[in-house]
Amino acid sequence: MKDFLYFISEILWGSLVTFLLLGTGLWFTIRTGFVQFRYFRQTRENLKKSTIPRPHGITAFQALCTGLASRVGSGNLTGVALAISAGGPGAVFWMWVAALIGMATCFAECALAQVYKVKDEHGRYRGGPAWYIERGLGMRKMGVLLAIFLLLAFGVVFNAVQSSTIANALHQAFSVPRLGCGIAVAVLCGLVITRGMQGVARVAQWLMPLIAVVWIGTGLIVLISHLDKVPYMLTTIVRGAFGWQEAAAGTAGYTLSQALTNGVQRGLFSNEAGMGSTPNAAAAAASWPPHPASQGFVQMAGVLIDTLLICSATAAIILLSGVGDSPNGEENGIILVQQSLSHLTGPWAGQFIAIVVLLFAFTSIIANYAYAENNLVFLRLGSRGKIWLLRLVVLGMVVLGSVSQITLVWPLADVIMALMVCINLIAILMLSPVVRAVTADYLRQRKLGAVPHFDPHRFPEISHYIESDVWESRPPR
Repeated sequence: MKDFLYFISEILWGSLVTFLLLGTGLWFTIRTGFVQFRYFRQTRENLKKSTIPRPHGITAFQALCTGLASRVGSGNLTGVALAISAGGPGAVFWMWVAALIGMATCFAECALAQVYKVKDEHGRYRGGPAWYIERGLGMRKMGVLLAIFLLLAFGVVFNAVQSSTIANALHQAFSVPRLGCGIAVAVLCGLVITRGMQGVARVAQWLMPLIAVVWIGTGLIVLISHLDKVPYMLTTIVRGAFGWQEAAAGTAGYTLSQALTNGVQRGLFSNEAGMGSTPNAAAAAASWPPHPASQGFVQMAGVLIDTLLICSATAAIILLSGVGDSPNGEENGIILVQQSLSHLTGPWAGQFIAIVVLLFAFTSIIANYAYAENNLVFLRLGSRGKIWLLRLVVLGMVVLGSVSQITLVWPLADVIMALMVCINLIAILMLSPVVRAVTADYLRQRKLGAVPHFDPHRFPEISHYIESDVWESRPPR
């Protein structure tokens, strides 16, 4: 089974998904006028007002933190370690490229999630890829397929990955029994997920800034204390990215392919740009200014924080330690990170990493549940009994993942993720005229000095697909 999953994953990621992801990012970069570079100031301005509470939805800051909670999981530690082990230091470069290009993709999918969001029976906003596929493209069956993949990925597989990473880290650092660890994490997660998206968002807005600051700060301390090795590390990353070191040995093409594939693959698993997950949180936000593009700008910051800061901190720790160059580099990813930081700072680092992993993976599990519940509602299975069944399945996978082998879970996660990416990217490419029009509308109002607001009547070609009571036609005060 494991060999079959690796075979399918290699086919999907070897060319199709990698180049579709990069191509889509480049398309939206050009289509939106290089939005992640020229207009990043809008992200800063919208973040200043992102904590303002508004009716019917979570705040923009809570949506950002929920998106980060899902992004910032074991992929930021284990995924980076596995990418470096499989693709060499050059994989880090392609992770950076995937993030910079993926910011435009993230902007597009989150703006679309806002355009086509709806109100549920409780008056709360819901939306995401399944909704903009159904309402924007009129293809409900395609939306159902994506929702099923997302349920499997975020409700089942990814939570097993996170739980497995927690169990490995705590067992390595504190000799905690893996099953006991899984049960304890399941209990903690259960206390949060019973409160739905709103409960997850409230926890995420307090935990995520703390976790991000702690890990980025750790990376900065390591960099400062080993400044003499930093130039060599950066040179190794760039040379490895293009296979220059291996050119003389005649293996440059293979090395470049490995670095590119592993860097983009693990970068996506970490920042989730283009996967179709973050839009589920973005759609739940009552953004200020009341315009779909505002949430797109805010969520772009999540990609930047996740990959260019948090993943880079992990990569620096691994590469500066030199542990990844040893025969132990093929070991479980989280053990490699623990060994690397211990080598640089002392034996206490293994226990510190275990606590960091617990926080990372805990927030990721609760955010994953929120996404799964959202898509259960899209499938018209949002009754109280079915939601409780989903919660039991999620918590069961947390327990099961703590005692399962990650060698089987990772390739399964890769296959499901690839299928989700393909469906979502095709959908947002088909809806790219809407993204362009919405972006231009937002920037035009900013240029005029007005507070941007979204009036569906200015877009007659799509106005009848937008829920009428979600957006007010009157300009905000």
